[in-house]
Amino acid sequence: MSTKQQTPAELGFRMPPEWHRHAATWLAWPKDPLTWPELVPQVEESYLEIMAALAPHETVNLLVDDEATEASVRTRCRFEASDNVRFHRLPTVDSWIRDYGPNFLLDDDGRLAYNDWVFNAWGDKYEELKKDDAIPKRLESLLGVPRFEPGIVLEGGSIEVNGAGVVMTTEQCLLNPNRNPHLDRDGVEQYLRDYLGVEKVLWLGEGIVGDDTDGHIDDIARFIAPDTIVCAVEDDSADPNYELLRDNHRRLLHATDARGSAYRVHALPMPGLVGGREDRLPASYANFYIANNVVLLPIFGHPHDVRAADILQRLMPERRVVPINAESLVWGMGTLHCLSQQQPAT
Repeated sequence: MSTKQQTPAELGFRMPPEWHRHAATWLAWPKDPLTWPELVPQVEESYLEIMAALAPHETVNLLVDDEATEASVRTRCRFEASDNVRFHRLPTVDSWIRDYGPNFLLDDDGRLAYNDWVFNAWGDKYEELKKDDAIPKRLESLLGVPRFEPGIVLEGGSIEVNGAGVVMTTEQCLLNPNRNPHLDRDGVEQYLRDYLGVEKVLWLGEGIVGDDTDGHIDDIARFIAPDTIVCAVEDDSADPNYELLRDNHRRLLHATDARGSAYRVHALPMPGLVGGREDRLPASYANFYIANNVVLLPIFGHPHDVRAADILQRLMPERRVVPINAESLVWGMGTLHCLSQQQPAT
């Protein structure tokens, strides 16, 4: 069912924004001790908490490696609407389905399709994790919808759309020679227009310190409405994130949408230094996930947790902000948005 002749944009498909009503959220059950050294049990509890927050509002499609894992997880799903969790036995190496999973699209008639981008484990950093590049193709028979193959490297966490013709991304990631060295800025932008159905690319600079994805957008700035962006800002001038986040914030204040109008830009605090490692962990409140009726917010046991929750609740009053402790998750170099993938309702 792979479609190669025409691009999604030519066929009327585009990537909807995250707040478009969901049919489901896709997750992949965690298990890799290399991703979460000595923390897999705590991470499993976080996943159960995430599933409990989502299941009353939408289907949770959970990838598990085998029958034994499915049986074990089923016994632990003791929460409301646990029958909304659907298990799919499809082995994965790691759990960051945002980056290697299907990138869903809709056309004007509400028909579903998806992009199957190349996943090279964030610039050839982790050879074993490249096996997860096969997941979107293996889901094709289950999903039964058109699958597009752009043929270039791109991760879901590197793009953010507003549903009104704009995609936001970073120069550090999409222009990195470890992704698509044969493409310049214009070439990357053409792929984004062709496969996401957008008209304009909004470029930010660098991602946060410690982010081994080379600057994914979902740790620094997020659309919450077609004309509204929340942007991570570091208050401590001595923090290494201070200047690079100020630069991104300045860019957003001067940016315009596809129609030439300015955005409403709201600052979101940073949680400071999280964890006891010598190298910096990429902890950010911007890695929240917008689902049906709820917003899942990663928190880190920091005084700014409450402030971040209050800001998002004020900006998205139609959804309930649900804090999820992400102190264990972030040791795997990502949190809630990184580990989830929305499937829009048709």
